[in-house]
Amino acid sequence: MVKNNWDTVNASQVTKGVEELVYRSNLIGSDRAVCNWGGGNTSMKTTEKDFRGRDIEVMWVKGSGSDLATMKAQNFTGLNLEDIRPLIEREEMPDEEMVAYLSHCMIDSKHPRASIETLLHAFLPFKHVDHTHPDAIISLCCADNGRQLAEEIYGSRFVWVPYVRPGFTLSKMIAEGVRNNPYAELVLMEKHGLVTWGETSEESFAKTIEIINEAEQYINGKVDEKSVFGGQKYESLKEEEAASILDKVLPVIRGAVSDDKKMLLTFDRAEDVLRFVNSVQAPELSQVGAACPDHLVHTKRVPLYIDWDPQTKDVEALIASVKEGIERFKAEYKEYFKRNQHEGDLMFEPAPRVILIPGIGMVNTGKDVANSRVSGALYQRAIAVMKGSTTLGSFVSLSENESYNVEYWPLELYKLSLAPAEAEFSRKVAFVTGGAGGIGSETCRRFVSEGAHVVIADLNLEGAEMVAAEINEKYGAGRALAVKMDVTKEEAVQAAFDQTALTFGGVDIIVNNAGLATSSPIDETTLQEWNLNMNVLGTGYFLVAREAFKQMKQQGIGGNMVFIGSKNSVYAGKNAAAYSSVKALETHLARCIASEGGEYGIRVNSVLPDAVLQGSAIWGSRWREERAAAYGIDPDQLEEHYRKRTTLLVNIYPKDIAESIAFFASSKSDRTTGCMLTVDGGVPAAFTR
Repeated sequence: MVKNNWDTVNASQVTKGVEELVYRSNLIGSDRAVCNWGGGNTSMKTTEKDFRGRDIEVMWVKGSGSDLATMKAQNFTGLNLEDIRPLIEREEMPDEEMVAYLSHCMIDSKHPRASIETLLHAFLPFKHVDHTHPDAIISLCCADNGRQLAEEIYGSRFVWVPYVRPGFTLSKMIAEGVRNNPYAELVLMEKHGLVTWGETSEESFAKTIEIINEAEQYINGKVDEKSVFGGQKYESLKEEEAASILDKVLPVIRGAVSDDKKMLLTFDRAEDVLRFVNSVQAPELSQVGAACPDHLVHTKRVPLYIDWDPQTKDVEALIASVKEGIERFKAEYKEYFKRNQHEGDLMFEPAPRVILIPGIGMVNTGKDVANSRVSGALYQRAIAVMKGSTTLGSFVSLSENESYNVEYWPLELYKLSLAPAEAEFSRKVAFVTGGAGGIGSETCRRFVSEGAHVVIADLNLEGAEMVAAEINEKYGAGRALAVKMDVTKEEAVQAAFDQTALTFGGVDIIVNNAGLATSSPIDETTLQEWNLNMNVLGTGYFLVAREAFKQMKQQGIGGNMVFIGSKNSVYAGKNAAAYSSVKALETHLARCIASEGGEYGIRVNSVLPDAVLQGSAIWGSRWREERAAAYGIDPDQLEEHYRKRTTLLVNIYPKDIAESIAFFASSKSDRTTGCMLTVDGGVPAAFTR
């Protein structure tokens, strides 16, 4: 049952006016069984002073593009009700005209654009109105016998409105239905949701919860848990088994769903998801259609259901089914678009947003992790609705054409057109070794600043977690992942890439940056010192590049590798035979991989820095003293020594290297591979030739 979490003490401390609406809205949005992510809307009517000091009646309503759970006062729009109320006398009003009209009713042009369902709130004569999409209510509204069952639950207290797309017509139908029923306490919108109201904010909220719980109690009294969705056909795989399969399958899925634009993936193995995907009815029930217009925008009309027996644990068979299924889904989506398109419509990506795999769970796709998770969260709500509807009768959805008209609704398309252009590294995953260090952390920040998601791989997990926390705080949860990785350990490198696949679906960019440095004359260089350099800077770079290459080939959508070499890659550093030799190895390894990677769209380039002292763990070690001794100077003179030996008389900083890495990983260099770029201020002895 849905809980009434209204806190009288907290509510009493809220400033009167819009802040009351904020409190109620956040409370409603906090329970996704009550209100979908980004969906629903709330309102209240107040008296305000206009710009001339006159008292006017104002309706505050949720602004377009915000989420009830997190919205603040600035996310609501204030409109002059005196200008809106006469509209109810009209017979019809197209969406574009309505939106333009409402823009003139705003009391402040800086407020967000009003919700498409603004008139629904304005035409009802109540001070507080809530429109939500509760699971229990949509279950009723998507049942083939929903209206008859509503009479059993609510008697004469409800108004039933047949499905009409949100806008003027629906708003007027609701208002007239309420006006014609003196007993009305709620409106049930077929295949859509619920409208409730009250004279106070608390009364409106309490009525919403009460109405939902009446429906939920009715449904719960009829549920037979053993026969939900026709019972279970398959058993779920154990977590470790599912993860072992997913880390191989997700890169394949990512490649298959990434056509013109790459997608990121998340997966969900919640109990309700597994119960549905493992059920007898899932193949048929999942294809009926979306449970609610608000779901459809993020989940598409139907998911892709993969026909696979998890008890076989046959990964190759699953991969084959996934590839075939995604291609079939895309072909069917293109036909759906052709059948229903209007002049001027441009097709969205045809790949599925939701993929259901028996025994495994649900895989979701999106332009970033946040959007992928929204698709998953909304499909969980669809599962809850289908459970309720099939308990009550048969689950029904919007027709194909109704679904198309929501998905390609001009007002939704207009909203998308207002979104900023995608940044250079949007939809891409960058894997940076030595990510906690000076160059590594600056590179991660650089990638994320232009839209990337990053994996911060470092032996220093605490340092990596600090960088990840900083990025996630600034750019949003899920943008950065910290992993502990020893580049010399094959199993650790493989595990890190498995974790990357499980977190994001795959990888697009790797930066081979983890490092160390030692200095000693050749006759004093021990085998231990030699092997240390070779293991970390040679074998480590090889292992990371090899695993990345495998994953990039699995995806089949290209990729980028950037190796961080050194001035010493092309210059014989004094008293640094082991370090210089392996740095030369790195850049040649990069060229070798570049020659193999071209046919797969994998580019490999190297950046050759020199003396990046700032934030470097290497320069905080014995290397500083060893290099100073090699030049016969004091350690604190090193920075100036390095500056003076450059032709440009400059020092090199992590941000300089990060900028060069970003260039090689970007579309600006998409015709370049096997290249070396020096970033050393100009050291003539290290000029490449």
